[in-house]
Amino acid sequence: MACYNGMIPYLCPELPEKQKEALAYLVKAPLVYTHVAIKNWSAFQKLNIHQIEAPGSYHTYIALDFPVSLGEYQFPSKPEEPMVLFMLRTPCKPGLPLRDQHRAGRAELLRTPFSTFERNIRDQLGRTFAPTGFDSARDIEGITVNRWAHGYAYGYNSLFDPDWSEEEKPWVIGRKPFGQIAIANSDAGASAYTDCAIDQAHRAVTELLAGRAVENQH
Repeated sequence: MACYNGMIPYLCPELPEKQKEALAYLVKAPLVYTHVAIKNWSAFQKLNIHQIEAPGSYHTYIALDFPVSLGEYQFPSKPEEPMVLFMLRTPCKPGLPLRDQHRAGRAELLRTPFSTFERNIRDQLGRTFAPTGFDSARDIEGITVNRWAHGYAYGYNSLFDPDWSEEEKPWVIGRKPFGQIAIANSDAGASAYTDCAIDQAHRAVTELLAGRAVENQH
């Protein structure tokens, strides 16, 4: 099973209670990936920057999109050409435990209308690039907001989580084989990246094959 691990107790209610609790511990982090099409990126050229870190702002990260060329399509290499900006928001609730912050952020995503995102995007970009002559009303051509309510796998955080031994870690307990079920996905390795998902898939398949080898011996 390579799905969101927090769903597994509902799909397989026969699991031991300790394993269900471990799987439920892994609360995914919500994320917002916003893309803004602008008429040109001369504002970045004038400031001689590629990206902006903005802690405390509505979007905490603003950057020129990756310079990718495919076939006849060539990325915009001149400042006067149109460009797509990437903006990142991680909704949370400062002051709460980390897992509760993830839950609060997810609730925020569900109740926030697009108009709120648009207003904050236009305001933030307008204030950020005002010295360059950028005008949000004139220079923004389009906005897309991708909401990932269950965006990233839960990862260990020493500020909030106990100092577990390896066998006590919730994701280690949660991924234990159950009958003919092996559990994968990046949740099972507590890291929200492709290499972790591949490693966990390899482990899960290996566990299944080992289990069948033992059955065949009997």
